[in-house]
Amino acid sequence: MAFEFEALTGFPVIFLAVLAVAFYGGMTFERFLAAQRRRKWRGRKRRRWQDRRVGADLKYRGEESKPAGPAPKPIDAAEQLRIVMDADFAIQPLLNKSEARVFKELDRMVIDCNPGWQVMAQVSLGEILRCKDVKAYSCVNSKRVDLLLVDENCQPRHALEYQGGAHHQGTAAARDAVKKEALRRAGIGYHEVIAGHTTPSDLRRLVERLVDKPIAAQ
Repeated sequence: MAFEFEALTGFPVIFLAVLAVAFYGGMTFERFLAAQRRRKWRGRKRRRWQDRRVGADLKYRGEESKPAGPAPKPIDAAEQLRIVMDADFAIQPLLNKSEARVFKELDRMVIDCNPGWQVMAQVSLGEILRCKDVKAYSCVNSKRVDLLLVDENCQPRHALEYQGGAHHQGTAAARDAVKKEALRRAGIGYHEVIAGHTTPSDLRRLVERLVDKPIAAQ
């Protein structure tokens, strides 16, 4: 009877000890699983954030279809100088041969009509247009016109775009529409010189119509 009594009294102690071990073991296992879930969640969130950031950068630069965008812009002038010093640069013509021929003819015709006027090439719209709407300005800031007529006061008056044989490929027409509308709203004329269609006589008539006569001549 004494053996049976001792066995019965020891049983709850052993049972409670087993429960305690199981309880703490279960808590430790739950903490481990929770830590694993947090690491996985943070990893997924970090990847989504990186994907959104990369996608936003590519979309901003209009390069969604490209595998990688250009290198980020250096932070300061010292870093820019370091990068430039390590790179090789070469001269690139401002105009191709066809555009250069049109430029020379146009410049001669403009000077004949009014020596005070000038022809400028590859002018950035960001330099000749102003706009309080930052978003609208960013749409045209980096765009250029092939040729620009400026008067004796260096005021932009008319833009001429040279349309070569392959000019309207891709999104060129849409880009031209953006430039044309921005120039129109600023009061600057927009005209096209089409390769194979605009003759020297057509160009001269256009110049005579666009360029103001000198005041003395008037």
